[in-house]
Amino acid sequence: MRKDLLNPSAGPAAPRRASRKIRVGWVEVGGDAPVRVQSMTTTKTADVNSTLQQMASLVAAGCEIVRVAVPHWEDARALKEIAEHATIPVVADIHFQWKYAMAALEGGIHGLRINPGNIKHQDKVRLIAREAKARGVPIRIGVNAGSLEKDLLARHGRPSAEALVESALNEARILEDEDFFDIKISVKHSSPAEMIRAYRMLAEKCEYPLHLGVTEAGPMPAGGVKSAVGIGTLLAEGIGDTIRVSLTDDPVEEVKVGNWILGSLGLKKRGLDLVACPSCGRAEVDVLGLTKRVNEGLERAGLKAPIRVAVMGCVVNGPGEAREADLGIAAGKGYGQLIVEGVVQENRIPEDRIVEVLVAEARKMAEARSAAGPGD
Repeated sequence: MRKDLLNPSAGPAAPRRASRKIRVGWVEVGGDAPVRVQSMTTTKTADVNSTLQQMASLVAAGCEIVRVAVPHWEDARALKEIAEHATIPVVADIHFQWKYAMAALEGGIHGLRINPGNIKHQDKVRLIAREAKARGVPIRIGVNAGSLEKDLLARHGRPSAEALVESALNEARILEDEDFFDIKISVKHSSPAEMIRAYRMLAEKCEYPLHLGVTEAGPMPAGGVKSAVGIGTLLAEGIGDTIRVSLTDDPVEEVKVGNWILGSLGLKKRGLDLVACPSCGRAEVDVLGLTKRVNEGLERAGLKAPIRVAVMGCVVNGPGEAREADLGIAAGKGYGQLIVEGVVQENRIPEDRIVEVLVAEARKMAEARSAAGPGD
């Protein structure tokens, strides 16, 4: 079997960019810490129970840092209770109202995100920096193409990569003037190409950890593709310390896609990896329907072990491709062949039993790998 397909130590093509290490709550970011997956709740933050429930779903999906919106005073007041009960570091997303940032800090929030485009007064930003420094809370400077400062837009003519980077570094200098360096920066754009340019420029101009994202990426599949192109390109170059896939969807889906991007680059140990042939005229079973049923069965099983499962539907490439996975089915003419670690284990499995057999074998393999422990 080709172990390179499964080896998480293969890593990106380029060495990781050196960056400062900061802590968001109990999670390290930057330096030699793993690339972290973030998301953002869609609940009303003031609804504490709903917000905490959604956070629990995000943690279960593999989220490591979560951001919450703070558009109203009741949201700011709710942050204390949220921070006390959250099982994941929580970042307060602050726009316009500097007082909400102060309330968040007083409430014990784990991180702040401020947007240079809409906290207008430098003295208030400095006040936030001093209070954050006193409490050991990091700040993300979150520049967004949709809310760039008017003077930068006028000078650059559009929200270009150069304008985004200038905005970020201007804000960083304000924080640095207050002897504050627990900084993370993002320069998000809705164009993956412009976003890539901006982060490349920023990576050369500072040593702060960078949070990657294509803003307003939209729904799947387009949003996932845009994010994979933008985020994946930079990660493959060694740029990036945290990521968020911004989808018009359940935030759990953002986390899933984010983890798939990291896993595809060898930056995170894969969980279940389901691969399937694209289907063609050679297929002698309903590959699409079979793959969907297999995926649903594996998800219901809740398996976390790093197992690659292949579902193949023709006699030309199917057996060979299935042997490349840990566990595979090569199906045709109403029957399937079960292949485990490159060896045929069972022939002529009726099509209506393929999912049952495959999931049972996956469970057995997951239990064996869990018992063996890490490194085996």
